[in-house]
Amino acid sequence: MAAKILLVEDSKFLRVSAERALAAAGYQVVSAGDGEEALRAAREQAPELILLDIMLPKMTGPDVLKALKKDPATAAIPVMMLTSLSQKNAQALEKDGAAGFFEKSDAMLGKGPGSLVAAIEKVLKS
Repeated sequence: MAAKILLVEDSKFLRVSAERALAAAGYQVVSAGDGEEALRAAREQAPELILLDIMLPKMTGPDVLKALKKDPATAAIPVMMLTSLSQKNAQALEKDGAAGFFEKSDAMLGKGPGSLVAAIEKVLKS
């Protein structure tokens, strides 16, 4: 059975692009468009990995990350932050429990989905 991934991205264009790439790579994808929806979906769907955008409506990605790590039902799920921001936030987010980072512009816009899939597989194997 394919790993289930929760994709949290407020941009419909990027969300649909990533959903297609992940489904083509054999993953089962569940999506959320904002932070509150992400927390609900994480509890209900129990994904193997969460791809979490940093800039989200209703709750920011870092706030969602902290809430996920505080909740015993979701604390063990690895979270990979999707960011178009610089890596200066990386250390703080790692301290809060992020398992990895992926620069959105790389995969979704230029280099193709392969780099995103490779980053996901690395986190899932660790």
